[in-house]
Amino acid sequence: MYRLLVVEDDARIAGEIGAQVRMWGMDCQIVTDFRRVIEKFGEYEPHIVLMDIGLPFFNGYHWCAEIRKISNVPIIFISSASDNMNIVMAINMGADDFIAKPFDWDVLIAKIRSLLRRTYDFGLSPHVLEHRGAILNTDDDTLTYDGKKIALTKNEYLILYCLMNNRGKAVSRETLMKALWKTESFVDENALAVNVARLRKKLEANGLDGFISTKFGVGYIIESDRGDEQ
Repeated sequence: MYRLLVVEDDARIAGEIGAQVRMWGMDCQIVTDFRRVIEKFGEYEPHIVLMDIGLPFFNGYHWCAEIRKISNVPIIFISSASDNMNIVMAINMGADDFIAKPFDWDVLIAKIRSLLRRTYDFGLSPHVLEHRGAILNTDDDTLTYDGKKIALTKNEYLILYCLMNNRGKAVSRETLMKALWKTESFVDENALAVNVARLRKKLEANGLDGFISTKFGVGYIIESDRGDEQ
């Protein structure tokens, strides 16, 4: 099922969009905290985004540029500001289409479905994992935080992927070692510990203190937002 993220501060319009796309078999979530658009994007992993220009705190151009730092997901701008300057600016910022308000529902749905077909028929589905504002893009193995890309080694990426993909659950040392070295044979746990220590140091240097916790006697964990017990 395709997932649509709506970034629109008019609750009535956002609700109508959600109702319309669900009738066509799509899932939909609506952003309500306009300071956490990127976090919502990472949590929901949408296949397509509908973005208004005029938003609280930061405008749609800002959020389009932020999304483009981590993903090629299709973005359609929806706005009553449909003059040529806004259309050109939207496209230059990385949007894939622009629909003027008020729009015809059939036209909107047709554009969404057409863009989904063009994108995902060619296997370009993006996939990102998010925690505390850190975005791990599994398409290109990159980590982005606070607008900056953090270079990762292959082992660092694999550790983060395993832990972020199991957020809130402890991942055993054996599971991590197998993911890193693809072998059933014994690998010294010190090698894993060294890799985790280097990754922690890199994360802390970029403002992500305490991102990875040790689960003594088990392995490592990235705590969920609920604050699981250590």
